[in-house]
Amino acid sequence: MPVSVVIASTLQYALAVLFLVMPVIVHTHGERAQRAAEAVVTRQGLPAGVLARHGVKFAESVVELLFPLAISAALATLASLGLAGSGTGRILSWIAAGVLMIAGGFVTGSQVFAGRYVEAAFKKSEEPGVRELDGRAVTRAAAEAFPAILRPLLVIRFVLTTAGSLAVIALLATPAASAYVH
Repeated sequence: MPVSVVIASTLQYALAVLFLVMPVIVHTHGERAQRAAEAVVTRQGLPAGVLARHGVKFAESVVELLFPLAISAALATLASLGLAGSGTGRILSWIAAGVLMIAGGFVTGSQVFAGRYVEAAFKKSEEPGVRELDGRAVTRAAAEAFPAILRPLLVIRFVLTTAGSLAVIALLATPAASAYVH
């Protein structure tokens, strides 16, 4: 089995684990983070509902949990197909890696830089008082309500989603990987 296929599959498995673990952490701690963020908003003199009206949400429902879990399952399946030498798995891995690199990179990037996104959303608001809200304080309060491991995992997932996906594409395009598939 070529080293390039093993590394590509390992990257896919690692990303699958992150798409499994992180949503569970957010689901189990999100309500507490939401309350912490809302407390910051109310201390700044506005109702907690301002966050919902501006699409700022730190909690995740069971239904919202399903999408990243499906991504996790798909990545694990693709990694397994790659190790088995499946040509179809290789092609699907290229497609998935391309989609993840672009769409996933945007989504995970917005999570890494959440403070900036929340501030920008508040600055665009027409609602009185919202423009003056400290968006970074809101996201900092929410982040402190999550386990400390979440932030490093978020950064690692961003790197694996972007650079890792690019690496998967390149690794599966090597001559050794081409010779391995059937």
